[in-house]
Amino acid sequence: MISCRNLTRRYGDFTAVDSLNLEVDAGGICVFLGPNGAGKSTTVKMLTGLLAPSSGSVEVCGLDAAANPLELKRVIGVLPEDLGLFDDLTVEEHLLLTGAVYGLDRPETHRRTTQLLHALSLEHGRQTFAASCSHGMRKKTSFAMALLPNPRVLFLDEPFEAVDPVTSRIMRDLLQTVARRGVTVFLTSHILAVAEEIATQVV
Repeated sequence: MISCRNLTRRYGDFTAVDSLNLEVDAGGICVFLGPNGAGKSTTVKMLTGLLAPSSGSVEVCGLDAAANPLELKRVIGVLPEDLGLFDDLTVEEHLLLTGAVYGLDRPETHRRTTQLLHALSLEHGRQTFAASCSHGMRKKTSFAMALLPNPRVLFLDEPFEAVDPVTSRIMRDLLQTVARRGVTVFLTSHILAVAEEIATQVV
């Protein structure tokens, strides 16, 4: 499902990712573990087609990430490091926009939005603008956007960083649920306890 061969990214003389080889099978939760500054976010950006590798190759769902970035984005969901939210949109508007971007029809988008707002305890904050949301609400909104199009692969960059224990538990339960349904989950973390609790594979 996810395959890397000698994946490398350099910035001038600095090597952020050095000859990474990786295989992740379908339907599991792979935790990409490492300290801050280890190159985890750079790796996720290459895996999702947002950043071209200096050398090496990436395949996700049989697609070359560098050669087919648009096709790849249609089958993956991403929770990025910076969360990717717009301050002037509400929580609900973010989800409705995500459905439109992925080509979901309006009834399906509204159904999925209602489900995710409920599952993530965001119903009472659905009309809150992102600029006014707490960090936990912003994280859950971005998480919901990643889940909304029913992706084949989920990429989550530090999803549990700076979230409260209740939010963390809700997110872990949802990840285990989607993995049981066959979705492949790839998440980065520097928290060993996360890997020990939910990972089927640790890198």
